[in-house]
Amino acid sequence: MTTDSQPRLLDDPTAELLAWHRDVVSDHDDDFEAATVLTDRLGAHLDAEGRVEVGFWTPDIVEAGVSAADVFLEVFTPTGTIDPAETDARTVTFRRERVPLRREGEFHWGVVAGMRAGTRDRLGSLYHLTYREDGEWRVVTDPLAYSVPFGAFAPAELYDIDRLDETRADRAYFESLGTADERVSTSEHDGLPRIDPAVSMLEIHPGTATETGSLAGLADVYAEIGRKKRAGDPLEPWERNFDGYDAIQVMPVEPLTENEETHEFWSVVSESDGALTVELARPDAINWGYDIVVSAFSAPNPAILETGRPDELVDFIAACHDLPRPIKVVFDVALGHADNRGAELLADRYILGPGMYGKHLDYTEPTARAVFLEMQKRKMDFGADGIRVDGAQDFTSYDEETSEMYHDDDFLAEMDAVTQNVAGTEYRPWMIYEDGRPWPREDWELASSYRALIEQHPHSFQWSPITFAHNTPALLTFWATKWWRVREVGEFGGNWITGVANHDTVRRGTQIDPTVEFNQSPVNPYLGDDYPETLDAAYDNPAAAMLFHCFLPGVPMDFVHANMRAPWGFVRDTDPEWNVKVVADESNFLYWQVRETDFSATEHFRRVKDLGFDSVDELHSFMDALSAAVEATDYEVDVMADMLSAMDHPLGTDLVPSDLETYADAWMRDVFDFATLSNWHDAQDEDRTAARLATREFRHDRPWLRDDLREGDYFTYRHPTDGTVLYYGFRTAPNGEEQLLFAANMEGVPVEVSPDILAADAAEDANAPEIPTAGWEPVLTAPHLATETGVKLNTADAIVWRRVP
Repeated sequence: MTTDSQPRLLDDPTAELLAWHRDVVSDHDDDFEAATVLTDRLGAHLDAEGRVEVGFWTPDIVEAGVSAADVFLEVFTPTGTIDPAETDARTVTFRRERVPLRREGEFHWGVVAGMRAGTRDRLGSLYHLTYREDGEWRVVTDPLAYSVPFGAFAPAELYDIDRLDETRADRAYFESLGTADERVSTSEHDGLPRIDPAVSMLEIHPGTATETGSLAGLADVYAEIGRKKRAGDPLEPWERNFDGYDAIQVMPVEPLTENEETHEFWSVVSESDGALTVELARPDAINWGYDIVVSAFSAPNPAILETGRPDELVDFIAACHDLPRPIKVVFDVALGHADNRGAELLADRYILGPGMYGKHLDYTEPTARAVFLEMQKRKMDFGADGIRVDGAQDFTSYDEETSEMYHDDDFLAEMDAVTQNVAGTEYRPWMIYEDGRPWPREDWELASSYRALIEQHPHSFQWSPITFAHNTPALLTFWATKWWRVREVGEFGGNWITGVANHDTVRRGTQIDPTVEFNQSPVNPYLGDDYPETLDAAYDNPAAAMLFHCFLPGVPMDFVHANMRAPWGFVRDTDPEWNVKVVADESNFLYWQVRETDFSATEHFRRVKDLGFDSVDELHSFMDALSAAVEATDYEVDVMADMLSAMDHPLGTDLVPSDLETYADAWMRDVFDFATLSNWHDAQDEDRTAARLATREFRHDRPWLRDDLREGDYFTYRHPTDGTVLYYGFRTAPNGEEQLLFAANMEGVPVEVSPDILAADAAEDANAPEIPTAGWEPVLTAPHLATETGVKLNTADAIVWRRVP
């Protein structure tokens, strides 16, 4: 039970909390083990009596010599009703109180009465730690907060997280997990259930997946799909792009960095000892999700919460779990780096130094290491079934003896050891790593095995070499030159995530200059009549879809934007320093994703049109010049503005850096809107979407396909290629009840296939099994492909035959 009385420190409970802290430290010789226990109680926790237990790790304050008497919990209680869902800025007043905290070692603790807990229906008290140093008040935000309705740079919200868990609609789903798990060693895994791997998975970017750009919007999509499936009603073609999977990987749902020049979601207007007046709004930052500040990692990103309430994340998960075939939800956890502005929110000892993506985190600092793991635990406790560790090769630490960085696999193992507790059930999530080590070493593409963490954790999965960031199937010979990697999927890909379409591969595809000659493979002329059609067909390819869903091992993953044949690129408006360069690097997006008819549509590219650009060609000329200026000046924006001023373009002849920044912001927001999937619902093809859904259902009917090829199975390509990259293979179900014969023209001129032809081709290979020629029936084909026993496959066509031995 909560109260709105004046917040105050409770002396006796606080003394008990400090005594507990001392006992923990004395009971553990290892600093990390002690920190692991202490971090469980950091942040703000509501107890059954309505009191709030508060804890902060504050090494910077202690090292600076700040007096313990000058450290407080600052509490802001709404004086009226505030709707955290509103994105429009408005001015509101909070009651303000400072509650003294007590110091123990490098920590500050307190048990506080009189704070209001947030719920689904109301905003709770906001809080942060504040301290006085050299006559000035400074602030420490809560890195382990459960709710940050106005962003990570604003005070956190006290939230009743226990109530959220107790009232979640999918409690029965977690209760059904039980406690025994025969698939894993009970000595290694304490007898806890581990979530099974998926059969197939869909990657979704919440910000552009629906018109609302919210998790509530996604929950509505899946609730409607569930309603239709229970009623036997047909799905709309666009809805099919979301269906046929038993897992969803949502791109990061963590709070983002903010553009300090343009993002003002919490701005102090006036203040006194007893009140604070601020202009506030629910954040509307756009971002692909990976530019996180790490602080407040445990909380959902408020920019994708339509209601501004953390409940929305749970409601989305519950909607997925409630489907006739429940969908697992996998969180994309990006704890391998922090955006540069993370240094403004985190204590110095969280950060090792500058890194490739901003700040390199210090995984060797005992308390920081424990906090990172606690962040992961709290976030996953919103109800995730699986965890995808983004860029696991980036979790590196510094060896002082060798003066070299090393892969901190001990920390990755500790991430794997974290268990979740949801709806009273403790369980282990499905574990997935993205790890391309030795990337970014120059020879990474040849040297990486993509198996380093599978070998350490045999239950875990990794992103495969076909899935990793730099694959470009829109270029001719991709499937020929990648054969060696595709073959590895067949040999030992049972614990790989497969498929060619994801947020990184599509983005890399749009960054290629398709006009370049001689130093790269040409654009595949067999896929489409123009660049956008070629790109669409490269990442939403019936041959590739059937290869990964109907034949090869592993867990195939698709990207909903590729399924929808919708635009996708690098979207963010959070970085005033690098936005212009990022936009310049995306200049080839215009070739690959924007037709003149798209640009001409009134609903698209409104901001750059307002800046004076009237055609794709005009925009292309400027983007090419912008890209060249970045390269020529090594990104000196002042010099770039002078260079571009000499050109004839709508931005004028007297450019200054702010003009380029205005253009970059307009471009990013226009691309974000352009990529929103609701724009492309009506463009979906009935036959294509039905065929892709049938492909996914084929795999769900045969989960044994996830396992590696067995003795007697066969997978190869026809060589010499003779103008066509023809993949084909033969598999037998483990129970011997059915056999499958697969053939696909991955790229090249048309080719005739039949069981007789493939059996004869395989007979030329002394290592091939004898492929039967009788009893085959076509069971799945690419759209518009005839289903005779013998067929001609054009580029991207595929067929699967079935026989009962």
